[in-house]
Amino acid sequence: MHKILLKIAQVGIRSEKPPGTDEALRMRATQLNGEVLRMLGRALAIRHVDAGSCNGCELEIHALNNPYYNLEGLGIKFVASPRHADLLLVTGPVSRNMEEALRRTYEATPEPKLVVAVGDCGCDGGIFGECYASRGRIANVIPVDVAVPGCPPTPTAIMQAILTAVSAAAQR
Repeated sequence: MHKILLKIAQVGIRSEKPPGTDEALRMRATQLNGEVLRMLGRALAIRHVDAGSCNGCELEIHALNNPYYNLEGLGIKFVASPRHADLLLVTGPVSRNMEEALRRTYEATPEPKLVVAVGDCGCDGGIFGECYASRGRIANVIPVDVAVPGCPPTPTAIMQAILTAVSAAAQR
């Protein structure tokens, strides 16, 4: 134990530097909060759907709720039912077993419904592509408004995609 503590004292703390703040994203987010309130009359509600992913994208989505990214502070919340959602955040290639469930979730979402495809698998099928067990990208099953490439994409990229989808819907 003494050797380990000595080694820790010699090496010090080693970790990555936190990502720099993106003030442009914060300013845009606060402006879009007003647009969301004008368009919906309330906070934006997101329903996350895992259509067959490896859970890498889910870890990044969960990071959106931590104090650093603070998605709730922007008036954006996650809900348990598609009937309460304004936006579907879909991850993974659509497995054959999830195809019907994804369609039903999309149909249960009230208008105006927005869909954001997260990760390489959601955008183009990723390493799974289209095969006997996979329908491939999310756009093969339901219409997609915004796609976020990356394996997995960063929380900032996911937040940017959500804000892009909302701003595009507000301009319609």
